[in-house]
Amino acid sequence: MDTFCVRTRVKICGITRAEDARAAVAAGADAIGVVYYEPSPRCAAITDAAAIRAAVPPFVSLVLVTVDLEEMTHRRWIDALRPDLLQFHGAEPSAACERMSLPYIKSLRMRDDSDVHAFAKTHPEARALLLDTFVPGVVGGTGRRFDWRRAGAFSERPVILAGGLDAVSVHEAIRQARPYALDVSSSLEASPGVKDPVLVTEFMQAVRVADAARSNDEISSEAR
Repeated sequence: MDTFCVRTRVKICGITRAEDARAAVAAGADAIGVVYYEPSPRCAAITDAAAIRAAVPPFVSLVLVTVDLEEMTHRRWIDALRPDLLQFHGAEPSAACERMSLPYIKSLRMRDDSDVHAFAKTHPEARALLLDTFVPGVVGGTGRRFDWRRAGAFSERPVILAGGLDAVSVHEAIRQARPYALDVSSSLEASPGVKDPVLVTEFMQAVRVADAARSNDEISSEAR
């Protein structure tokens, strides 16, 4: 059994509307991600922050995702959204992450030569590492995958897997990476920034099927 999980958690990211947050929660999402990064088509408006917060019930985490954001603006967003977690998706050093005084996740965009173990040491207070696919000039939301087996080789901290996930690929992702959680966004959209509730539900169902298959594999392995 894995050190960090008995089931695969799911964060539905790129939420810009309260109704999409409610649909994700209803489908069984463990976390809701709100992006504030102006170049992104999934950038939320701070005027919608309170409504999104109100749509997220207890025991579901609300995550604010930013990219090298100036500190004063970051604090305004924290005040408006009241997130449970922060996700730093840029080149933020550990000191900048820790100044926000909230639990945080740090992302690493995986290149061929990325060393996850070395990167983890640069952010010792990060609660988890989010591993996404490196695409030149694009911060995230590309829908592309890296070699998921590399995520599975790291067990020092919880790993959140992102990039190239959908209801078809998720079985392979869970089998290869055995992640603590999945972070999915663009593949569940009707249009950029607007989630399709049918796709969200199908994805969550596929995760549960993949988890059941993984549990059966682990039981079979222990029996041998």
